[in-house]
Amino acid sequence: NEPPKSALQAAFFWFRVVLSAVVLCFSLAVTLEGLFTGNTTMWDGVPNAVAVILFFVLMSVVGLLEGMQIAFFAVAKLKKSERGRAPFALKTCELLFRGDGHNLPGFMIGRQLCVVSCFFIIARVTSLNVEPGNGNNIFGVSDAAQTFFNMGFLGAVITTILGSITWQLVASAFPLAFLSNPLVYVFLRICLFLEATGIASGAWVLAGLHKRVAGFQRDEVYIGTAEEREAKDLGDSKEVEHALAKLPGFTSMPEALVKLMSQDPSVKEFVRSMSANNIDVNVGDLQEHIKNIQNEEQV
Repeated sequence: NEPPKSALQAAFFWFRVVLSAVVLCFSLAVTLEGLFTGNTTMWDGVPNAVAVILFFVLMSVVGLLEGMQIAFFAVAKLKKSERGRAPFALKTCELLFRGDGHNLPGFMIGRQLCVVSCFFIIARVTSLNVEPGNGNNIFGVSDAAQTFFNMGFLGAVITTILGSITWQLVASAFPLAFLSNPLVYVFLRICLFLEATGIASGAWVLAGLHKRVAGFQRDEVYIGTAEEREAKDLGDSKEVEHALAKLPGFTSMPEALVKLMSQDPSVKEFVRSMSANNIDVNVGDLQEHIKNIQNEEQV
């Protein structure tokens, strides 16, 4: 919930949006022109139409893999009951967090192998191969501009926006909906298979050494699992905050007492009685009042 933008801020924001869109469209136009005319570094013998199809398919694969890692980390701290009801989302989470949770880092290794493989081909598809000065410049631009096009920056713009950031933004905003895509489960299996080949298993050794040197511990050691945090009621409790008045003598309800009331109904009822009777207390009076209630319960 950001505050409303001023006129100047809004103008600057939309200027950047329009500029980015123009640069992206221009980059796509130049790259597609090179693909359809066969002026890229794509291997000889590959039809231009096939090169165009490969371009969009591989960009989608890379984008999907980029979004998958964001969505996986977003649901990693959720309880099982909060991971949705979509069949493929449940199957994906069950596979991802199975056992000791090694499939998540395993996916990261396999994902990187898959992304590198895709980018190897995408680089061939998006890199222009037009020799300046021969009259074949894309859109008839100058030789200096064509030399700039040949450097591959336009392809980098396309892959950054279309093949990475866009998918990551969607996955971060809608992780459960993203995991409901059957292709996510399919590519999770593919990435785990690539990791199982052992091509990049050296990463496990280096990561283990890094862990020992730095003394890293899993997050669960410090904050517990999602289920443990819920059991301890470490989150905010709106019910307690709205159901109870402020304690007399206090400017606001102490946070530790709010948590204790959430865990123990008897404490919650005790504070209710204090608030209802408008008992103004200090620490000694509070302890005395507790003893009185305990004596009443024994009687």
